[in-house]
Amino acid sequence: MTTESGDLGERERAVLAMERRSWPGPGAKERAVREQLGLSATRYYQLLNALLDDPRALAHDPVTVNRLRRVRAEKESRR
Repeated sequence: MTTESGDLGERERAVLAMERRSWPGPGAKERAVREQLGLSATRYYQLLNALLDDPRALAHDPVTVNRLRRVRAEKESRR
């Protein structure tokens, strides 16, 4: 969901904030996604992937978006 001004919505900003954090172990991030965002892991990663192609996300958090774009590109090149 986006705001009238064309900025990222609260949920999109929350997804990017999740990606900025470091996680202590397996399952911690997925648990936080469920508890804090009310999303399944699958839906979360669908939203995240769409955000990586959104210029508003790049403007909001260029370091995180560019890092995740590099990771995605590396995974795609291995296929």
